[in-house]
Amino acid sequence: MKYAFIKDNQQIFSITTMCRVLRVKPSSYYDWISRDISDQQIHRNHCEILVKAAHSETKERYGVDRLHAHLSEQGHDISLYMVRSIKEEHGIKCRRHKRFKVTTDSNHHKLVYPNVLDQKFDTSRPNQAWVSDITYIWTHEGWLYLAGVKDLYTKELVGYAINKRMTADLVCKALNMAIRNKRPSKGLIVHSDRGSQYCSHAYHKIVKQHQFTGSMSAKGNCFDNAPIESFWGILKNELVYHKDYKTRFAAITDIIRYIELYYNQTRIQKGLGYKSPRQVWFDFYRQAA
Repeated sequence: MKYAFIKDNQQIFSITTMCRVLRVKPSSYYDWISRDISDQQIHRNHCEILVKAAHSETKERYGVDRLHAHLSEQGHDISLYMVRSIKEEHGIKCRRHKRFKVTTDSNHHKLVYPNVLDQKFDTSRPNQAWVSDITYIWTHEGWLYLAGVKDLYTKELVGYAINKRMTADLVCKALNMAIRNKRPSKGLIVHSDRGSQYCSHAYHKIVKQHQFTGSMSAKGNCFDNAPIESFWGILKNELVYHKDYKTRFAAITDIIRYIELYYNQTRIQKGLGYKSPRQVWFDFYRQAA
């Protein structure tokens, strides 16, 4: 593959320089050239370098489709079949999911909203419907709880809060952050599960104050809140499960960086036409202007 790289870039860099940088003997390179390697093999060798580099650049988080879209966006001529073939041949795999733990306590007699959303996850604009939930992260100092609010149209995490206690204040802070960030109009559907935090007086007061429409999953049906569950899976699969957090502060810093600088800003998604959540948000309001 090093030889193929030298051959493809000999109009840009000198062969001697590339051989020195890549630690290749010039005589070995010229011997390789004389073997009459097919153009098809040279192209595949070049593609292998691109796929491996892109896999590393995306921190091993992209499957075949998104990796292909990432390379195409950079202007590389490589087919989806080639990306899949190279990944299979070299055992290049994206990070995998681990165990799931239930954090919802729905055994209470507090106020519950009807299931207004009812798995209608397709929306036509930002701030039409948000989904909310709580997940957990282990550190050597103990558990951390992360409450998140996700926009169904852009798939952006518009609000979140992290604390060592899973309280009503946690979900209220996440919702208030989303409101400050996006300033939604009244009528917005705010969906969650039936956890006691979301059934609290403080949470319902915020929903009522902003004239939002409260919505809650059917009891015991995790599919009613699938979009936010999907985000938790992505976060843990791509970040948390590969870390060993010594302190809560280290975990909080890492998670905020992932959300703000990677997931919302740059992580492309197949369901968004291989755009990032922030790109979708900007595109919508640019077209509406």
